Amino acid sequence: MGYLHYFCIEQNITVMKYRNLGTTNEQLSAIGLGCMGMSFAYGPTDEKESIATLEKALDLGVNFWDTADMYGNGANEELISKVLVPNRDKVFIATKFGFRFKDGAAGPSGTANTYFDGSPAWIKIAVENSLRRLRIDTIDLYYAHRVDPNVPIEDTVGAMAELVKEGKVRYLGLSEASPASIIKANAVHPIAALQSEYSLLTRDVEKEILETVRNLGISLVPYSPLARGLFSNTLNLDSLSADDFRRTLPRNQGEHAANNARLIAEFALLAQDKQCSPIQLALAWVLAQGNDIIPIPGTKKRKYLEENAGAIDVQLSDSDLNTIEDILQKYPNVGARYSEGAMALVNN
Repeated sequence: MGYLHYFCIEQNITVMKYRNLGTTNEQLSAIGLGCMGMSFAYGPTDEKESIATLEKALDLGVNFWDTADMYGNGANEELISKVLVPNRDKVFIATKFGFRFKDGAAGPSGTANTYFDGSPAWIKIAVENSLRRLRIDTIDLYYAHRVDPNVPIEDTVGAMAELVKEGKVRYLGLSEASPASIIKANAVHPIAALQSEYSLLTRDVEKEILETVRNLGISLVPYSPLARGLFSNTLNLDSLSADDFRRTLPRNQGEHAANNARLIAEFALLAQDKQCSPIQLALAWVLAQGNDIIPIPGTKKRKYLEENAGAIDVQLSDSDLNTIEDILQKYPNVGARYSEGAMALVNN
């Protein structure tokens, strides 16, 4: 892979930066690309624009792409394959397994139709399905999408480790795992990355998880680093389609929504002072938490991908970081990030 990439945003020349995956020598773009919304959960999709966004990612040097078999029940992997296959040497592809649908219809985690299966038997089937849909021989990074409370994590990771031996997977990851599960998993096979939600509004990982992964040399890959679009300062729930699951999130309801609107409005004023967008400032904050952190903001449009990539140039001083903390402390009632059912599946 070539790692020196230049692109223009608002007539400024920017060079994409790269960070190591865990203790490996793999160089991943410091800002990756979450692909879920191209096929799932965020309302209407546009395949033409999604493909153009993936191609733009190549131009920008965004080489770290993230998907999962549950996103559109495989549709997202199939979509990505159209750009991935002819550009295989330019992309580090991550996908995830474990969520299954009782009636075959894709839906959000934590709903009655969705359940998690971390069994060795399912892993063998799931990886073959993902390889077929992605149309590749080897997945670069394969995550357990959650920790199955009914299956010992050692058994799940043991089955994943067999995929490495077979050459079907290069590196292993976990998602939303507890410190205890991370330690147990890493004892079976090295874990390269932990994917968990982490943003200015979701900071659970700072309690114990971040220390655990750092002690083990594991990268943290934050998903939803922009709080699912809240930090755009333009998100209007009333304008979202009926099937956009952001309508159901607790932090978008009632007093939490009012709190967050005030928080983000003040945050946007700071971004204006920094001569960047609120999105770029929010991503810059995540990046500033450590070089072992590689956020994967999701988007399905080129213009937002370009905006996200521009965050790489936003430098934050200690004073800036303190000001951000002051804003957050003024508006503490941010609300839960998931429904009660979905929260039951995290930190296991």
